[in-house]
Amino acid sequence: MLKRAAVLVAIVVVVGLWPLSAAAQPVCVQWDPSTGACTLMIDSGSAEDNPASGSGGASGCTTVNGDAVDCRLKDGGVWNRERSCYVLLMNPQPAPDKLIDGIPVGEHPGKLAFQCYQTMEGREGAGAQFKIIWLAASPAVDPLVLARQAISQMNLSAITVGIVPDPLPGRVGIIGMPTWMWAEGPSENTTGPITRSASSAGNVVTATATVKRVVWDMGDGHSVTCAGPGTKYEDRYGKAPSPTCGYTYTRQGDFTVTATSYWEVAWNGMGQSGVIPLTFSRSASITMGEIQVLRR
Repeated sequence: MLKRAAVLVAIVVVVGLWPLSAAAQPVCVQWDPSTGACTLMIDSGSAEDNPASGSGGASGCTTVNGDAVDCRLKDGGVWNRERSCYVLLMNPQPAPDKLIDGIPVGEHPGKLAFQCYQTMEGREGAGAQFKIIWLAASPAVDPLVLARQAISQMNLSAITVGIVPDPLPGRVGIIGMPTWMWAEGPSENTTGPITRSASSAGNVVTATATVKRVVWDMGDGHSVTCAGPGTKYEDRYGKAPSPTCGYTYTRQGDFTVTATSYWEVAWNGMGQSGVIPLTFSRSASITMGEIQVLRR
């Protein structure tokens, strides 16, 4: 059970004496007060730690015995379950040539010195003393990294090409007649919009992807830009041109038609925002011919 009384003695240890478990995960120990974004993480803690929460309990932090404790203290200390203490970054850091427990500070490369308080009042507790531990620092959370993680959850892909004449062997379109293009079986993954979020150390970034346009390379040196997924052709339309996305060939031949979707992914979180452009392409081959008139 965690005691509220101050620790009687101050002991200096290195992190190697308090091993991390296999479940160790990065934990945020410092935040930007204006945005709430994590600015410093440590390779410590466990999956049961939740420093983003302000209280203990099932959704908060616990001791190794399962007792609820606050995840954060007013002085900025963050609960570290495996060390049974609140860790607080020493500021300023000890000089590299300073001896702590007979070991120069400089012999802990890549690590920072933390005060480890074993009271729920942290350094504000009456007579509170602390241990010094050395923890490896992790890069601060990058909102752009979280945005790309959110995008990876979207499974975005190119549209399935819908086109008349059909891109099948033996099917021939007639030059001078309307060609219709559309996205076959549109879904949020191929035409949007689609929204996903990613989080780390209490920071959340949300991204929304939308197709702004589809550019159709018709394979004859011309292209058509369509604002939406297009209109699927039905026999009842007859020889009418597409109302949303169409083209008319003027010469016969075999053509590879390529549809390129231009996406914009707008993301925001951690006090920042941005737009990430993406493109996806898919092709189909069609044949265009002309009507032959027999004269006697």
